[in-house]
Amino acid sequence: MREYPDKMSTEQAHIFQDDVLNIVSQIPRGWVTTYGIIAAWAGWPSHSRMVGRVLRYSPESVSLPCHRVVNREGRTAPGWSLQRTLLEQEGVSFKANGRVDMQRHLWEPEEMK
Repeated sequence: MREYPDKMSTEQAHIFQDDVLNIVSQIPRGWVTTYGIIAAWAGWPSHSRMVGRVLRYSPESVSLPCHRVVNREGRTAPGWSLQRTLLEQEGVSFKANGRVDMQRHLWEPEEMK
């Protein structure tokens, strides 16, 4: 079994969840950000997959613009075809390969720039 030197405690996981939800709530309409950027801004850069779990399993995420979170290549979540529709309704453009045009639509929190 793999060791994780930066494993979270239960308290840290709760703080991480709150931070993730707060960051997602700030993503402006017409922009996207990545799981990795959110994880880094929350202080756990190696936990991008956990960002996805927070968004999928937190009841609070229902009222957030989770559709504005994509992977670093601009791919939408597998199995969620509505995500692309929601992004297009906000003016987010996609490349011919089906990925978000990250050069035009990537949002990073000011503190990370």
